[in-house]
Amino acid sequence: MPPVRLISRGALDVDLEKVILANVRTPEERKGDLGAQLAATRRAGERLNALARRYGGAELIRYMAQVMDYSERLMRAALKDLPDGEGVFEDFCDGDGIADDALGKDAPFRIRLRVKKVADRLVVDFDGTAPQVKGPMNAPLSVSASGVYCGLKTAIDPNNLIPPNSGCWRAIEIKAPEGSVVNAAFPAPVVYANHEISHRVADMVMGALASFLPRQVMACSQGTSAILTLGGIDPRNGRQYVSYETIKGGYGARPNKDGINCIASGISNTMNTPVEIMETSFPVRIERYAINPDSGGAGRYRGGCGAIRVWRLLDGADAIGALCMERMTSPPFGLLGGTAGAAAAVKLTTADGAARLLPGKGAFSAPAGSIIEMTTPGSGGFGPPAARDRAAIGRDLLDGYVSTASAQHDYGIADPQVLRKAAETEDGA
Repeated sequence: MPPVRLISRGALDVDLEKVILANVRTPEERKGDLGAQLAATRRAGERLNALARRYGGAELIRYMAQVMDYSERLMRAALKDLPDGEGVFEDFCDGDGIADDALGKDAPFRIRLRVKKVADRLVVDFDGTAPQVKGPMNAPLSVSASGVYCGLKTAIDPNNLIPPNSGCWRAIEIKAPEGSVVNAAFPAPVVYANHEISHRVADMVMGALASFLPRQVMACSQGTSAILTLGGIDPRNGRQYVSYETIKGGYGARPNKDGINCIASGISNTMNTPVEIMETSFPVRIERYAINPDSGGAGRYRGGCGAIRVWRLLDGADAIGALCMERMTSPPFGLLGGTAGAAAAVKLTTADGAARLLPGKGAFSAPAGSIIEMTTPGSGGFGPPAARDRAAIGRDLLDGYVSTASAQHDYGIADPQVLRKAAETEDGA
């Protein structure tokens, strides 16, 4: 559907609304969403008109321009205070969700970026990135740019002093080959871009900056929105339902502190879905929701751990599921000696006990009684593991974030129980 007017001269196009609602599986819910968006937009227009009447349209536009100019000055000043340098980072995505051979294998594709900073300007160049792919993992340039801006804003302005508007980005130049996965040409499918490629680009910007701004960056976070959709008929009321969840993983380690467990990270801004809401709204039972030990990469500062979440479909609740998930074969990278976090995995076990791993993208059938177990990605560690404080390892052991085997293998601790007991004593005191 191209951009069209749903409201013209204050009147709703009822026929167009019917077309939109006929193309979704839960039209009553979506009608509410659409109405909320329209109400918010109309209220914003009313408020903007009120400002224009109060101060005059030309004066209001002048104020807006001044705000953007202010952001540009702050961004250029921040860049000028940082060392000049150049960094390159390359990473691969698991695939585009489309089989590339007779065996159903989904081939990975690469993204490459170069960051160059001179004085008060910074250039990000995606030369060498793979051409656009058949599946919906392609990104319009605007989506790739959002990932670039997120990564740069976080690194350059960690105290969030620069208002993020168009003026802020005037000092940033983005180059991307047309027809590539980060600058797709119509009619390339792009539905996964907003929640996958934007994540990937934001993390990769940090990786490229690490070579000359090591104190300004963080290791790779979970790097995916980890989306699970379930749909079918709810046997409790006979109505069609669609459940859409984005499950949280690890937040990358920083130059001065550990990562965070099971939280929206990087470019993500979605909240956790409470178990009670899920079970009340949909025919599922959440049988487990826990931190996944050892999923945070080892380092001087440990990466945040991912999550384990388990759904069981209730009796009579056959469903069609769909996944969109990255970092299943490309684990979240560590920086400056830190190791990668654990990769993701999703397993489907049907009521007869048959189990299989699911691919990261695409639909699957889940009969009633099936169990879906998702392990979200962890995140990368920062700095060499040998430099980690021993007391911190003891606290990790006590909290269950790191196992005894990991303390021995990743950190070289001969007797982890000594550190654990010391942490217990400290905790008790």
